[in-house]
Amino acid sequence: MLLGRYADGSIRIWNIDQSTFSIIFNGHRGAVTTLTFDKSGTRLASGSKDTDLIIWDVVGEVGLFRMRGHKDQITAIRFLCKPLLGDVISEDIPSQGYLLSSSKDTLLKLWDLSTQHCMETVVAHRSEIWDFDVSKDEMLIVTGGDDAEMKLWTIDHNVLAQGLESESTLNDEDTEIKKAIKFYGNIKRECKERVITLKFHPIANILGVQGPEKYVEIFRIYSYEEIKKKLIRRKKRQKEKKQKVENSNMDIDSDLVEINASDMITSYRMVRTSAKIRSFDFSTKEDISKSGTIEILVSLTNNILELYTMGLPVKKKEKFLETADPSKLYSVDLPGHRNDIRTLALSSDDELLCSASKSTLKIWNMKTTSCIRTIDCGYALCSSFLPGDRNVIIGTKVGNLELFDLASSSQIESIKAHDGPIWSLQVRPDKLGLVTGSADSNVKFWDFDMSQDGDTTNEHRMGSRHLTLVHTRTLKMNDDILCVRYSPNQKLIAVALLDATVKVFYNDTLKFFLSLYGHKLPVLSMDISSDNKLLVTGSADKNIKIWGLDFGDCRKSIFAHQDSITSVQFVQGTHYIFTAGKDKLVKYWDGDKFENITKLDGHHGEVWALAISKRGDLLVSGSHDRSIRVWEQTDEELFLEEEREKELEELYESTLTTSLEKTTLEDNVESTSAGKQTMETLKAGERIMEALDIADDNAAAWETYVQLKERGQNPGPPPKPNPILVALGNLTGDQYVLRTIEKIRSSELEESLLVLPFTKVISLFQYLDMWAKKEWNVVLTCRITFHLLKVHHDQIVANRLIKPRLESLKTNIRAALKRHKDLLGYNLAALKYIKRDWENNNTAEFFDDIPKNEEMSSESLTKRKFINLTV
Repeated sequence: MLLGRYADGSIRIWNIDQSTFSIIFNGHRGAVTTLTFDKSGTRLASGSKDTDLIIWDVVGEVGLFRMRGHKDQITAIRFLCKPLLGDVISEDIPSQGYLLSSSKDTLLKLWDLSTQHCMETVVAHRSEIWDFDVSKDEMLIVTGGDDAEMKLWTIDHNVLAQGLESESTLNDEDTEIKKAIKFYGNIKRECKERVITLKFHPIANILGVQGPEKYVEIFRIYSYEEIKKKLIRRKKRQKEKKQKVENSNMDIDSDLVEINASDMITSYRMVRTSAKIRSFDFSTKEDISKSGTIEILVSLTNNILELYTMGLPVKKKEKFLETADPSKLYSVDLPGHRNDIRTLALSSDDELLCSASKSTLKIWNMKTTSCIRTIDCGYALCSSFLPGDRNVIIGTKVGNLELFDLASSSQIESIKAHDGPIWSLQVRPDKLGLVTGSADSNVKFWDFDMSQDGDTTNEHRMGSRHLTLVHTRTLKMNDDILCVRYSPNQKLIAVALLDATVKVFYNDTLKFFLSLYGHKLPVLSMDISSDNKLLVTGSADKNIKIWGLDFGDCRKSIFAHQDSITSVQFVQGTHYIFTAGKDKLVKYWDGDKFENITKLDGHHGEVWALAISKRGDLLVSGSHDRSIRVWEQTDEELFLEEEREKELEELYESTLTTSLEKTTLEDNVESTSAGKQTMETLKAGERIMEALDIADDNAAAWETYVQLKERGQNPGPPPKPNPILVALGNLTGDQYVLRTIEKIRSSELEESLLVLPFTKVISLFQYLDMWAKKEWNVVLTCRITFHLLKVHHDQIVANRLIKPRLESLKTNIRAALKRHKDLLGYNLAALKYIKRDWENNNTAEFFDDIPKNEEMSSESLTKRKFINLTV
């Protein structure tokens, strides 16, 4: 099971085996910032930027309640599930445990989940609390903030067991409130920056702390026996010092020697990584006592996973020996890029994809989406496959053209082509050369040639032949060149300059032809259609302009993105255009009608590069988020009117869900319901109303038919059921309503019931009575009944007509619940009997091993007796 928290406030629980999400929780109105399970894994707690805490029932797939009290973003939450003496609310209701939460409002709060209120608030730091963790025995809390010191706190479980009590002294005015969380001391860190992640090891006495640097600081937690020995040595040193100074035999009581936070937790090791750390976690393997090591998995900001191993202190002759420094075991660095992807290129048959970043060139198989080549390179800004698809060329930030051979996965040549960054290159349409444009204001033309490695004078030393470039001519411009493009017929060449203009030249004579101006900021990308008639430019001013190449007229200027446009490309053989921008979107345009067809969202960073297949059925996009996304054209038709309607609906729905939220006058209430209105809950409520209408109409038609028949009148043929009921297998009305409600997600049921008007609620009570009488899905029936009674209590009490229906519903539900209770009791007794029978018949075979184990343990004790001798 895998958890995912999202910026829209939703939580998804994924099934790893099936690669699908099984549960969706919607309750937060801001991005979810932290998640944690309890020890049983049945409850989930979530914290968000909306300052709310929500407890979710994972088994029931519902939200239990929402707790409010923090004034800023929640940064960390932890369950306290240690069983306490007398930790009960009543004889039949056990305690649900406690929850700790921290926030950027500098507060650490302790919540009682049984009463759903905050029982204690601690001002932990002077600034934001970024993370905290609780030790495995739930006795210690360590919090981290903006400074170089962490704070150590202790948990008094006796106070938790007794609840909030006041100790009164002889004077009634003097009262002291017991505190469950008590400050113990400060712990110094090596890093001076804020804490990002703070985590206790689940088994070993180890604490890991991560900041924004390239290391994880490991702290060692001493046991009570180790601290006691440390205090004895400290007292001995104090006594010796006292004797030297005063020459007296003063004894120091052990109770007078205080245990500081530095005595309990001290810095032990530094796990240094190759880049800055995004997060880390400890391995949960349980054989650390045998191996004497722990493993730490680190996720780096450059998209690398590294696994480190670190030795634990080895106890030998009452002393702990230091172990070797942490070492790296494994590193997952070949898949994916370490930096943002700046350029993409597809091979001529669309079988291979080239992607390049700051230091890496990767070749991908488009069918299997697997990386088949990884080659070191310079800072790539542009790239292309060369004719034959055996070589790839890139233009770098330092002005080099680097040529790579895919068969040998090696660089075969690096040519110093320009004195500035090469922002653009393109292979000529005749496949005999290429053109490059650079920030040194030069457009250079190159021809392909074959070069011979080795000594050409000696045939025995002659090496293999490889492709190379020969510089033929140069076109000098007055400003930096950002993009160059050939027309498909190779008659024209367009050059985009830093002065926000595009110059068009004749390719054969390099004679000036057109000057295209109108952009307010430089053109970052452009392309020419396959029929040589249109040129599209994308600029940093967020606009695309479509130009005619016959006269240089601007056909249309479109405000395309919310940020700079980084790439534009025509689909081959059409006037359809794909654009990418720094607003994380890819958009699809009709270049003839000047309309946006659709938008493709999915990237989490700026989209730097696009590559389109020759047939136009595949689109590849590369982003600053280091991901490559492949978009496939479907057979589904798109209608522009429908797309515009969807956009308007999205705007309307974004305000509709907020307007339908419960307007509470209880802003200071600590505990409320956990749900949130979404479009799914609104649609589910509409489906319930439609089902009720169909069932009511069907029931009313039959009731009219029966009444006419009882009066002796001719009612005609029996009424025909609704076609929907017939299509589903001749369902009755109550069956159809039940099936409709059962299809609603459990986490969305309560919010969808809030959509129903009171008239539909009265109608639903009728079907609830039928379900209870027939004992159909008693659990769901009771849940709906109790929720509706709670929400519409005032209206139900004031309505006398519904009283007989509620009386019948109460009787039927009580009878159904009693039968279910008896059934559960019978099954529970049977399971207990099976358990006792299994223990009696299957555990006797293990009893023979007990004396052997005791004998072995006694032998080990006798061997170590000499250690405990005192002199």
